[in-house]
Amino acid sequence: MTAIQLNLAPLIQHLTAEQFYELCMANKDVVMERSATGELIIMPPVGGESGEREANYITDLNIWNRQTQLGKVFSSSTVFRLPQGGDRSPDAAWVSLERWQALTPEQRRKFPPLCPDFVLELRSESDRLKPLQNKMQEYLTSGLQLGWLIDPQNQKVEIYRPHQEVEIFALPATVSGEDVLPGFRLEIE
Repeated sequence: MTAIQLNLAPLIQHLTAEQFYELCMANKDVVMERSATGELIIMPPVGGESGEREANYITDLNIWNRQTQLGKVFSSSTVFRLPQGGDRSPDAAWVSLERWQALTPEQRRKFPPLCPDFVLELRSESDRLKPLQNKMQEYLTSGLQLGWLIDPQNQKVEIYRPHQEVEIFALPATVSGEDVLPGFRLEIE
């Protein structure tokens, strides 16, 4: 099952950020995102292998963050309201402590109105590659500093950085958090 995109234009031109939040709260069992162009995206669940990989990557990121205390780590259940439009849920995300603390308690409680400094997207069996690559570009235009798109099906990892070409490595690979996540290295099988 792949993600389903719904065009709401016949009913409503654009959902406001508050309307999208209320829609998600009224349908808590449905995982939804909204693209920068306003399409409502219903996300399918992932299988066991993808879920295990995602949990391992979040665990590694969280262990590093607990040691450095440089920011906050978020799971795929977190929706970020991106500055350039869209409401997106990366598989793993990290926001610097300074940027997180600049948000009001209300902004932290709802969908944080910022782009994470770092995102990790893991392509599951149900994901098509091109929509994930487009999603990574949405993050970049919204202020992403570093992003990894891990694609087990094609045995590759794509590295996204602002104002640079996407860098592609064959798996297995070790990727670096560079200056965004100093000292963090992730082994990708």
